[in-house]
Amino acid sequence: MLMSGTPSSSRPTESQLTEPRSTESWLADAVLYQIYPQSFADANGDGIGDIAGITERLDYLSWLGVDAIWLSPCFASPFGDAGYDVADYLRVAERYGTNRELIALAEAARARGIRVLLDLVAGHTSIDHPWFRAAADDPDDHRYIWSDRAAGSRWNPSPGSRPGYYLQNFYPIQPALNFGYAQMNDAEPWRQPVDAAGPRANRAALRDIMTYWLDRGISGFRVDMASSLVKDDPDRAETGRLWTELRGWLEQRYPQAALIAEWGDPAVSVPAGFHADFFLHFTGRALLSLWDNRAGVQQRAALSGPCYFDAEGRGSVDEFLAAYQAATATIAGAGWVALPTSNHDFSRLACGPRTRDQLGPAFAFLLTWPTVPAIYYGDEIGMRYVPGLPDKEGSELAPDHNRAGSRTPMQWDDSAGAGFSTAAPERFYLPLDPAADRSSVAAQRADGDSLLNLVRRLIALRRAHPALGTTGGAEVLCSGYPLVYLRGTSYLVVVNPRREPARAAVAGATAARLSTARPLEARGVKVAGGELTVDGFGYGVFALD
Repeated sequence: MLMSGTPSSSRPTESQLTEPRSTESWLADAVLYQIYPQSFADANGDGIGDIAGITERLDYLSWLGVDAIWLSPCFASPFGDAGYDVADYLRVAERYGTNRELIALAEAARARGIRVLLDLVAGHTSIDHPWFRAAADDPDDHRYIWSDRAAGSRWNPSPGSRPGYYLQNFYPIQPALNFGYAQMNDAEPWRQPVDAAGPRANRAALRDIMTYWLDRGISGFRVDMASSLVKDDPDRAETGRLWTELRGWLEQRYPQAALIAEWGDPAVSVPAGFHADFFLHFTGRALLSLWDNRAGVQQRAALSGPCYFDAEGRGSVDEFLAAYQAATATIAGAGWVALPTSNHDFSRLACGPRTRDQLGPAFAFLLTWPTVPAIYYGDEIGMRYVPGLPDKEGSELAPDHNRAGSRTPMQWDDSAGAGFSTAAPERFYLPLDPAADRSSVAAQRADGDSLLNLVRRLIALRRAHPALGTTGGAEVLCSGYPLVYLRGTSYLVVVNPRREPARAAVAGATAARLSTARPLEARGVKVAGGELTVDGFGYGVFALD
């Protein structure tokens, strides 16, 4: 049984975006879309995606129905870590275009009811940043963390006339900005408290960077490695105080601006001042227990069992539910958990044996669960994680942890260059997916039964029925295969991620209402009496009278 909801056209207008609506209000209703700039759309034909290319594709994003786009770093950089090594926070990288083009993108997006968020790399810069070059020659410069000796593997010798070593925050090319230490240690006299001059200067610099872009039409920031700022801060109390202070400043100056963390622990980061934080692959197993089928980017320490969206039905959703309930109980309405399909650091949904034909249940869950959904570019058409790619701009963290497979060019059409670029394929930032049956936006837009059209309808359904969004909880009626839950008082969601059919008996008051179930979007779900029968990879969203 296939029922197609009609996508809603009730998107916010440009004037509505500039109304004094709080971040809490607009973000609660938002569907986020992450763009990896170098892989999305190439307007100038050099084989690398750019800002102008994103602008040219805004009509697609508007058609899809997303509310905000988040750009991975697009600032000046030597690209040792794909732009997460920033050399100038106030200048767009030449490969992507100009500041003027980024401002024009924000204006064009706003005209379509879409906000633009930037990636703020707060804890480190590139070794090529003028701040670091100056500090490497000046022993009295405390913008970074320096010691007189290598106190471990993360310390690197000074590249300048200054003696000693600097602390890296991720790669050696990314020196840690000094936000101070939560604890002093006589054995490490270089440690500075959080209120020392260097940490104070860096807190002020964060405000200056945010001010620059917010004044030019940007709507907020996703903060990279947000928990990494204050060092030796085991409970993250000082890091939390830093972000709480910054959030207070934002609310005074820019009350519509969003602050979203890459922290991976919403129960800690939201009380610390962020509007939202993601469940991520490197903190706990909430995300891994849903999507990770061990076929792409590996996290060795986290591989403890099959995920729930496992075609053979070997997983359990209980781990995710427990993590979600614990996080939301702590957050207590102060913000939201964000749930991504994937991202630039983690495997796509379509990875290994999981094909795009199996993704309907995943999107039915993502877009009806009370989290803020974040769609990674291309996941809406089932782009796959491409194995076996070479290291590209720091993508390979270990032999079995190469992030390049999630960063391949967007597949817009079925031409030789997939509509990504007019350059020769050998000049592309990364190779296209070589699969003969690779998906494309053009083909899926033309197919009403495609994954893309399903995602579009589900986004519209979420917008048309606020009870399917972040407001209110979810009452789980069955946590096995299928997963069955009630949203609000009138919406029933059924998800079966395995290939074999599944059955669920619904008891109590909901059972009596099943006879009134009206499908808003469903495939392979039958309702008979108090029982639901769901085909393999079936799903359904029903209105109950």
